[in-house]
Amino acid sequence: MTAALHTVGMQSVRVNAGSVVLEGDLALPRQAGGLVLFAHGSGSGRHSPRNRFVARHLQEAGLATLLVDLLTEDEEATDQYTAHLRFDIGLLADRLIGATDWLAANRQTAELPIGYFGASTGGGAALVAAAQRTDRVAAVVSRGGRPDLAGSALAEVGAPTLLIVGGDDDVVIDLNEQALKRLAAPIKELVIIPGASHLFEEPGKLEEVAQFAADWFMRHFSSEKEAVPGRTI
Repeated sequence: MTAALHTVGMQSVRVNAGSVVLEGDLALPRQAGGLVLFAHGSGSGRHSPRNRFVARHLQEAGLATLLVDLLTEDEEATDQYTAHLRFDIGLLADRLIGATDWLAANRQTAELPIGYFGASTGGGAALVAAAQRTDRVAAVVSRGGRPDLAGSALAEVGAPTLLIVGGDDDVVIDLNEQALKRLAAPIKELVIIPGASHLFEEPGKLEEVAQFAADWFMRHFSSEKEAVPGRTI
C-alpha cells in the first residue's frame, strides 16, 4: 500500500496510564490494518527522529501509530540527571500496559490489533508488557533493543516477535541471540542488517528496519483478524 491510498488523521492525545497522564501523538489512517504503539528507551521520547521515521513508514503502509512519552515531564527532567528511569523496565512496561488499556477503551482504536515497536531499553519493556497483555498484543518488533532486560518475562511472551539488530552492533547482537533462545513466542526471528550500527544511521539502513517492521506487523495483524470471528477493521 502507498500513502496515496490512506488519509492519515493526526491528533495529540493525553493517555491515562495508571496514576499518570502521558502525552502522545496518535496517527489514524483510514481503514487502518492495526496499530503500533512505540516503546522508546534510553532517554528518548515521542519526538525521536528515528522512531518518527519508522512511524511514517508504517502509516504509509496503512497502520495506525501511537508515539507516547513513557515518562512525565517531571520524570524526564529528573532522568536527565540520574539516567535511572530509562532503565526501569518495570516502570516503562507498566506505562505501556496503561497505554494499551487506554487504546482498548478508545472507540477509535478499540477494534484494532495492537503491536509494539521497541527501541533500546524499550525493547525489553515491550516484551514485559506483551507478556502481561497476551490477549491484546498481536506482534512485537525490537530495533537495536535490549530484549535480555525482559528477564523471566521472555518465557511468557506469546506474540510473534522480530528482533532487528545492526550487523556492526556486536554486543547487542550477542544479547539478542541469547534472548531469542529464551523467548517463548512460537513465531520469532532475529534479523541482522549488514553494515548497520546501533542507531542505524548509515544510508538506507533505517529504511530497511522500517520495511521489516511493516511487513512483520501487516502479516501478523492479518492473522490476528482472521482468528477473531466477526472482527472488522
